Amino acid sequence: MTLLLLLFPACMALVALAIPSNRLRPWVLPVTTAVHLALTLLALLRPAGNIATSWIALDPLGKLVLLLISVLYFITSFYLVGYLHYRHERSNRIVCACLLSGLSAMTLLTWAHHLGIMWVAIETTALSTAPLIYFNHTPRSIEAAWKYLLIGSVGIALALLGSFFLAYASLRSGLPPTLLLGELLREAPQLSKPWLHAAFVLMLVGYGTKMGLAPMHTWKPDAYGEAPGAIGALLAGGVTSCAFLCILRIYHICLAAGDGPYVAPMLLFMGLLSMAIAGIFMVGQQDYKRMLAYSSVEHMGILILGLGLGGAAALFGTLLHMINNGLTKGVLFLSAGNIHRSYNSAQTSVVHGALRRLPLSGGLFLTGFLAITGSPPFAPFISEFSIFNAAIDSGHWIASGLFLLFLLVIFIGMGATVLRIVQGSAPESTPQTPYRDSLFTTFSPIVFLGLALLLGLAIPSPLNHMLMDAVHYLEVQP
Repeated sequence: MTLLLLLFPACMALVALAIPSNRLRPWVLPVTTAVHLALTLLALLRPAGNIATSWIALDPLGKLVLLLISVLYFITSFYLVGYLHYRHERSNRIVCACLLSGLSAMTLLTWAHHLGIMWVAIETTALSTAPLIYFNHTPRSIEAAWKYLLIGSVGIALALLGSFFLAYASLRSGLPPTLLLGELLREAPQLSKPWLHAAFVLMLVGYGTKMGLAPMHTWKPDAYGEAPGAIGALLAGGVTSCAFLCILRIYHICLAAGDGPYVAPMLLFMGLLSMAIAGIFMVGQQDYKRMLAYSSVEHMGILILGLGLGGAAALFGTLLHMINNGLTKGVLFLSAGNIHRSYNSAQTSVVHGALRRLPLSGGLFLTGFLAITGSPPFAPFISEFSIFNAAIDSGHWIASGLFLLFLLVIFIGMGATVLRIVQGSAPESTPQTPYRDSLFTTFSPIVFLGLALLLGLAIPSPLNHMLMDAVHYLEVQP
């Protein structure tokens, strides 16, 4: 079952390349993601049937990210069918193949217990995603794709160097050099401290670039701004969560080595810096797709801030927020994509009255804004409140104060842009396009919103157990 889960999306990518019909090809996406989700649930419910080696294993952290990615892809795949049918003038062969190869690489990353395999998987994800950013074939989209590749390549090179430093930390202590996660966790207290610290910094910066943490976030506004809405949802909820899992791996090793006090200040600083920069660029933002990019920078900062706080409560809130962010970004990016197609613009000077022209997508975009900014009863409120409570309980008064301040600034800045989009009437000069909401392009964001509301009202018991297992796994040295 494990090999089927890892290889099935890659095989279906080849099938997508072979299908000649531009109209039938998108249906490969929901078929593949439905099978992938079924296999994922089987892997979670029946772990005895999974392959478990020193190189490949599904631990509690991998389970959370795998479930998030599988659900995200499954729901988004139905939207993609409607979107690609609407864009029938453009071939979707490369898009479908890259989406499925990216799913295969992300799945491998969640199972990887060798840091080399993890690095190869995250790099494969980047290579699979770049052509998706270029889907519109405009000068700005090719610039965004190249910026994504170049900046990401620098980051991934630093992460590779950090992995080598980690192996050398074993060698310096008289141990056999290794990149196996299990061995590194067992040997963590004996690792050379200077080399371990250097490895952490390099991997934080490297994989933080893939997450879009400030100040390594400069690829994100262009990529999210030029990519189709569905691709933005998969980037903001899927690729960033995979990069966060990579940071969780090195964080776990540092905790096992007793270096929590060393890594915590850096994580707190990086988290607050990302929130601050997001807030600055969100105030007065005229491009609502770039606004969503800065919202992603903010929430990556919240994840890193939660790690820096440490402790069971903060880690629980952080892992829950990773899931909440992925689901809520699905609402925002998909509804924003619908609005963009209707107005043929992402500028707030052009886009007004979305609630009148697209009542469903406009309402989803407005509700998604309330959800992502932590308004109750939506799920991000629960996870952000958990992180804030953990900051108070641990005596991080300055961090908790800045956390609230940045959330307020972002709420005001983002709210001003969103209200300009949804309220009023479209100017007479606004171009009329044939696009209107359809079942396929509104079903997926509605499902995402329903899940975000459900997790805000009550966390299902199986998910709660998965979160608690992941927290325990991080806190206890194997």
